[in-house]
Amino acid sequence: MRKILLAFFSILSLQTVAQDTARYKGMIVNLDEFTVKAKRFGFDINGFIKRVEEDTTFYQAFKHLRQVGFLAENDIKITNKSTVEEKASLKSTTKQIVEKGCRRMEVINEKTTGNFYTKKGNYNYYTAELYANLFFTKGTVCDDENLSQKGKSSMEKHKGQLKQLIFNPGKPIQGVPIVGQKVAIFDPSVRNYYDFGIKQQKYLGNECYVFSAIAKSTLNRMDRGEVVIDRLVTYFNKETFEIVGREYSLSYRTMLFDFNVKMDVQMTHAGDLLVPALITYDGTWNVPFKKRETAQFTAKFHHFVP
Repeated sequence: MRKILLAFFSILSLQTVAQDTARYKGMIVNLDEFTVKAKRFGFDINGFIKRVEEDTTFYQAFKHLRQVGFLAENDIKITNKSTVEEKASLKSTTKQIVEKGCRRMEVINEKTTGNFYTKKGNYNYYTAELYANLFFTKGTVCDDENLSQKGKSSMEKHKGQLKQLIFNPGKPIQGVPIVGQKVAIFDPSVRNYYDFGIKQQKYLGNECYVFSAIAKSTLNRMDRGEVVIDRLVTYFNKETFEIVGREYSLSYRTMLFDFNVKMDVQMTHAGDLLVPALITYDGTWNVPFKKRETAQFTAKFHHFVP
């Protein structure tokens, strides 16, 4: 009788494990109890993961900022990594105006500290320059940015690649040595380094499916060197499957360069367009020919004019 009971409970245990996971292209995806129930009532796990894998709306949402008017609250701090002492900063409110397909920016107020600008009025820090390239506009601009790097200078190509690394996590980046393919978390050569999961959770008042990819804590030192995205958590509205938020951290270290970046992004709508509402960034970069740079920024966008 004891053997029969043990066998019975072993079968139940195996069934429970099977129910709490799903497979997608060789990936094992952990499911919480609510997602398991949703699966029983027709929630297509594989279809959802495929949607996550192929999603481009997150990156497109940042490009949508070039198509709408808005007010922005900009807060950038450059700090000393070891003491978190502030070296330079900028706080400003800006207004983007879009007319006849062109955009321009007005600075409503601005306050800086330290050597945020050079004597010639240029940005003294790479993070500030990248932020400005993303969210500020000089003069009137009528051409739309696209993903193509053809015809651009090496510096502009480098900036474009950094944008994709930061704002399009999980997708391979062409032309980036060493890390370009390692960020492709769904690639067969990369996905085995991650624990994947789907759960249900409320986020910013929205009922969401939450997809997570977390680097395995059991990785050895060699395998850990293959990981660039440490953590990627995306919140999808259960009704529309739109992204309403994303949290992620990236890090990598070589003898030539290293970086460690954490970002949180919350989304909203400007008319029918998905756009960022709040972006927080905390990161340190050490790249060739530049001093190590540690910075935090917060960008808030509101009062959209589609």
